[in-house]
This record gives sequence, C-alpha cells and structure tokens, in this order.
Amino acid sequence: MANQDMQERQTYTSAFAITKSDATVLPPTWGGLFVGGAGAVTVTTLDGEVVTFTGVLAGQILPIVVTKVMAATVATNIVGMR
Repeated sequence: MANQDMQERQTYTSAFAITKSDATVLPPTWGGLFVGGAGAVTVTTLDGEVVTFTGVLAGQILPIVVTKVMAATVATNIVGMR
C-alpha cells in the first residue's frame, strides 16, 4: 500500500517520447515509464539486466530506471519521465 501511495504522489519534471531500440542508450536518470498502449515492455535496467514486463496495461506507469527500451517491446506510446 505504501508503494502505491508513493507512486500516486510522484511528481515528474520532464518527459520525452521513447523510440524502441536495442541500440539507443537512454540517460539512466529516468525514473519511470508511462505506457500509453498495452503490451509487453522489454527493457535493460540500470544494472544491465534485460527484463520483460508482461501484461502491462494502457496508462500504467512502470517505476523503474532503465537504460534501454528494447525493440521487442510490444507496448506503444511509451514516455520516459524524470
């Protein structure tokens, strides 16, 4: 419950559209991903792990710091936030 409350209160100061790519490295300061269109999201974490989040819903925020949003990502309209 506490984590959900923190996510709901999180304020972001900037955002940008993310282009899915296995090569593009994002600044590791991004504090979350907004997913506009439902689907799996495959990312590379700050620690270098490749992880796939399945069942991600449209409008969901993934509170994770990533360095890449991989081309295998099915979800659409992804926005990086910090």
